[in-house]
Amino acid sequence: MDFTFIASTLVTLLKAVPTTLILFSLSIISGGLLALVIVWMRTSGNPVLSGFAKGYIFIFRGSPLLIQMFLVFYGLGQFGFIRYSFLWTFLREPMVCAVLSLALCTAGYTAEIFRGGIRAVSPKEIEAARSIGMSGFLLVRRILAPIAFRHALPAYSTEIVLMMKSTALASLVTVWEVTGVAQRLISQTYRTMEVFLCAAIIYLILNFIILQGMALLEYSLSRHRRAAPQALKA
Repeated sequence: MDFTFIASTLVTLLKAVPTTLILFSLSIISGGLLALVIVWMRTSGNPVLSGFAKGYIFIFRGSPLLIQMFLVFYGLGQFGFIRYSFLWTFLREPMVCAVLSLALCTAGYTAEIFRGGIRAVSPKEIEAARSIGMSGFLLVRRILAPIAFRHALPAYSTEIVLMMKSTALASLVTVWEVTGVAQRLISQTYRTMEVFLCAAIIYLILNFIILQGMALLEYSLSRHRRAAPQALKA
């Protein structure tokens, strides 16, 4: 194995990491915000809003992300009201299309994860909060959201890791992130094994950092569970 070539390949691929991180960050943030809207619609009690949310979740969880990305990248330009509007200034950019398709997809999965977290909140805790005068936004901010997010965090961390790996699909719509640059190197050198090995190492490192960060967040949100056994010992 040519370690000199591997080292130079790693350097080349590392230059594409910022693009991957931008793609990942924008997709997670926008997808998370959209998921909150979908969850609100899903749990609103309004049959029209709830039905729309169910349909959205079914479509984006039930169809392959690759097809969704191709439909956004190649399909939106087929509509005249989009092509001849101000939206086309943005939607003709591969990065925007990649972020949009990733965000729409992860919103469907994240919405169900957040809904599961909300359903895990004990009704007694909500009743206790209401008994001391909490209601509306204060109840959501102080009780519902923190508890629901803590319950949803393990599943959500898995979705975040999957999204990091899904950024590799952006190379198919000409976004030159890590996988795109790797494919370009392979077309130039015909050394598939070494190049993809380097790309895999980079993704493993990025996902390790993400998992460690999520583990620290989960640890910080579970202080009350660690304090209880200590209090019993005392």
